[in-house]
Amino acid sequence: MIATQHSEAKQINQLARFVTKEAVAKVLKVKPEQIREIRLWPYIIHVVGIGISRFVSYADMPPILGVEPPTLQDCMRWRKRWRKTQQQAPAFWVEFYEGKFRQCRGVEELFNWGKLVGKIKHGLSGLQVEWLRKIYVVVKDCIEAFGRAGIGN
Repeated sequence: MIATQHSEAKQINQLARFVTKEAVAKVLKVKPEQIREIRLWPYIIHVVGIGISRFVSYADMPPILGVEPPTLQDCMRWRKRWRKTQQQAPAFWVEFYEGKFRQCRGVEELFNWGKLVGKIKHGLSGLQVEWLRKIYVVVKDCIEAFGRAGIGN
């Protein structure tokens, strides 16, 4: 990953583990290829790219697999951020997780993403949760159908 800790940073933000190029691109509504560097500062993320020099909040980053799962403290940070705007997770989180569901190559990976979304569903609207459930079922059915057909193994 291209995320780097700023040289003057004494400590890293707890939510930094969720920073990915893909998530930052979704926040900024740009293509990931446009991002050249992600600098992790103590309280904010500095993103530099083609025609881009922006600051992004750690609290805008959705949780991901492969790192320590979200803690109660993480959820409190997100809720504090959401209270300032729309009272729930940013809309791009749904797009992000829909994309992650669709990228899954196996039922186990899909299950793990679904489990992660289940931990943060309190921050999503009922319609958003329902939409992600539908996508989950469609992707699961496709994976199982390809598995039975012997394709993609």
